[in-house]
Amino acid sequence: GVSSNYSDDYPYSWSIPPFHPSTEKYENDKTCRGKDGKLYANLVCPVDVTEMPSGTLPDIQSTEEAIRLLNVMKTNKQKFFLAVGYHKPHIPLRYPQEFLKLYPLENITLAPDPWVPEKLPSVAYNPWTDIRQRDDVKALNVSFPYGPLPDDFQRQIRQSYYAAVSYLDMQVGLLLNALDDVGLSNSTIVVFTADHGWSLGEHGEWAKYSNFDVATRVPLMFYVPGMTTSSASQGERVFPYLDPFSHILGLVPQGRSKKVVELVSLFSTLAELAGLQVPPVCPETSFHVALCTEGASIVRYFNVSEEKVKEEKDGCDDTYRCFNEEPVAFSQYPRPADVPQWNSDKPKLKDIRIMGYSMRTIDYRYTVWVQFNPNNFSANFEDVHAGELYMVETDPNQDYNIYNNTSHGCFFKKILG
Repeated sequence: GVSSNYSDDYPYSWSIPPFHPSTEKYENDKTCRGKDGKLYANLVCPVDVTEMPSGTLPDIQSTEEAIRLLNVMKTNKQKFFLAVGYHKPHIPLRYPQEFLKLYPLENITLAPDPWVPEKLPSVAYNPWTDIRQRDDVKALNVSFPYGPLPDDFQRQIRQSYYAAVSYLDMQVGLLLNALDDVGLSNSTIVVFTADHGWSLGEHGEWAKYSNFDVATRVPLMFYVPGMTTSSASQGERVFPYLDPFSHILGLVPQGRSKKVVELVSLFSTLAELAGLQVPPVCPETSFHVALCTEGASIVRYFNVSEEKVKEEKDGCDDTYRCFNEEPVAFSQYPRPADVPQWNSDKPKLKDIRIMGYSMRTIDYRYTVWVQFNPNNFSANFEDVHAGELYMVETDPNQDYNIYNNTSHGCFFKKILG
């Protein structure tokens, strides 16, 4: 995409040209069969895979290619780094229709807070313009910018999102099972993560264009042989494949941490786990530095009880990311104006006028929307357009903004660094 100047950053970041599924070019085409038998470019799009171009879907092709590469690695007996990028549950929600049976529509609820919060600043709201372009949403003629979508369609979106996640989960299961097949599970680190979340009706919003937890939080799971789990004995499978249609899946994830961490820590963490030199922290201006990082390794949190971590007073030794021993995760999102408009979700650089800087700790989320100059990338923190403050313990869904009736000078100082 644009972040690599449409080059996949090859050959600088990869030893072989990155694989692109041949069928990904059909992702936004009219491949969703409607009740009238015609084809549409819908948001909700369960499909018969045999009717799809080439009789497959992009994520199925990616799994097949990744398994092929694992077999090459087994033959070569060389150290490797393999990144496998999946599309789903990115929109459109196009996935094999049999996954719908895992989530009967009568069991699907609305979001716990499907309304626009009363004290949400208008600049903070994202009007979900991308899903409005889909044929099925367009046919609903929903008002702009707040909607809402009809309740029954909200449930259909949520059902299809869950189904698309299970389809993706199956691909991951097949890939990890192949890692067992080639005998590399005991010597390979595995990380599972994502680039953003997605609102499923929370705060009356859809899509990813906000600073709320539902848009900024992602899964981050590590498998490190001998560290996060004991090494498997000879012939024992680490990742036995579980068919989602024939297993009752009540598995509880083990070793879940309550720590606040960021994806910028991934590079340092993998470097340390692989026995490589961990890159130094980037200086404030880092264009002249060939290799540096803004994220501290989180290996110190692995295989350690929560009690021990608590004893270490959060063990936060990265001053760049912590304040007063409090781990902090940052995010930001741009806006072209104070009120929702057609380009609020994805403004072009030249149109950005306001930047929302957000700070999440274990206890709260604090966001300030300030004046931004796209010509020199500068933010004016003396020109605050709006603010948000949510306390996690009493308001886990971030519905009740207490910014205007709370003293927040200490939070403002923290976000300034």
